[in-house]
Amino acid sequence: MTKTPDSAVRSYIDRHEDAFLADLADWLRIPSVSADPDRAGEVRRSAEWLAEKLRATGFPVAEVWETDGLPAVFAEWPSGEESAPTVLVYGHHDVQPAAREDGWDTDPFEPAVVGRRLYARGAADDKGQVFFHTLGVRAHLAATGRTAPAVNLKLLVEGEEESGSPNFAALVRREAGRLAADVVIISDTGMWSETTPTVCTGMRGLADCQIDLYGPDSDIHSGSFGGAVPNPAAVAAELAAGLHDADRRVAVPGFYDGVVELTDQERALFAELPFDERRWLEVAKSHGTLGEAGYTTLERVWARPTAEVNGIWGGYTGPGGKTIVPAEAHLKLSFRLVAGQEVEKVRESVAAWVSERVPAGIRYEIAFPGATRPCLTPLDHPALRSTVRAMERAFEQKVLFTREGGSGPAADLQDALGAPVLFLGISVPSDGWHSVNEKVELDLLRKGVETSAHLWGDLAENFRP
Repeated sequence: MTKTPDSAVRSYIDRHEDAFLADLADWLRIPSVSADPDRAGEVRRSAEWLAEKLRATGFPVAEVWETDGLPAVFAEWPSGEESAPTVLVYGHHDVQPAAREDGWDTDPFEPAVVGRRLYARGAADDKGQVFFHTLGVRAHLAATGRTAPAVNLKLLVEGEEESGSPNFAALVRREAGRLAADVVIISDTGMWSETTPTVCTGMRGLADCQIDLYGPDSDIHSGSFGGAVPNPAAVAAELAAGLHDADRRVAVPGFYDGVVELTDQERALFAELPFDERRWLEVAKSHGTLGEAGYTTLERVWARPTAEVNGIWGGYTGPGGKTIVPAEAHLKLSFRLVAGQEVEKVRESVAAWVSERVPAGIRYEIAFPGATRPCLTPLDHPALRSTVRAMERAFEQKVLFTREGGSGPAADLQDALGAPVLFLGISVPSDGWHSVNEKVELDLLRKGVETSAHLWGDLAENFRP
């Protein structure tokens, strides 16, 4: 029997919470800012610190893995049971830049506890959410009397997530054998609010492009030539204006091919969330909603594909007028993708759409940088049900469901390992990711520890790959 007694877990956490927080504070003092080349050594120090702490936790394998950039950390703790599923936990140990002069109330790399909040860069994103698994697995062992986890437990903690994960996909492909898992847990996410625990079931993918349009060989007089030659700035505007139809659906033919539609159950679950559109608009610093007809705001940002104009420029933009037909114009577009859409198919559709709309006399180039695939976990997946049960035991209330409108490296793991991706995070919107005074709620951090302690036994009993 692998079920972890709730009272035994809480008793263990009570006895070890102070030491756990002291260790976390030590880690948070390391300014592992991956975007700053001058702090590459600190990112390495962070990786080495974590590997040593994981060995002290009990992981028999804890290694610093090199990449073409900054190092990641891998750890492994076999269950010893032939039928045990293998679980890979993902997080990252690098952090966003931060300095006191940015507006912080305290030194961002000198953790400060105020009440039941811990302030420091990385407290929530993502060191706190990685580190709760160390106390969670120890509580799991102590409460069950086991000497190894009920699952084959692996950790992969990246060192470049805050810099766009430029080497992550290559690392996962290179080490796919050692990373092999039956399910992936992403602990780099959050919940709806302090009082509404939630599990995220999916993230959108991302494809973007830049379109460079060239007309005359130089800017030319609009009186002498305007109206008789194509204007690249006008073409850029036409492309931007033509992205959507009257119902705000993306007008690129083939764009929606394969899209996994929302089910009635998913729409009902989203509707259970205490969503306040007025407050949401305040956070968005926007003055109204607009999107695809027939969908709510949450459905639009979580479960529908989108197209956005990220930038458009060309021609004269200085003071006063300058009557020209500009030589060139440029357009940046991005597309958020949902389950069922294929990145290459979307790129082909966009390229064909642009080709058909650019008139003769305009030369153009279109470039697609790297892309991220979407991922989605079905609501009836047994590993997801285990995650929900573990959270409900920790929080002692019903857990609701969300998705994530953004994109991340989760799909790289899903694609390379062929394993479903689940999300387990305890951060809340007020934690201030990427902002000043980032913090983590200590009571929620403790709930993350409890969830982790319960999850491994539940997966061992109820999830068979």
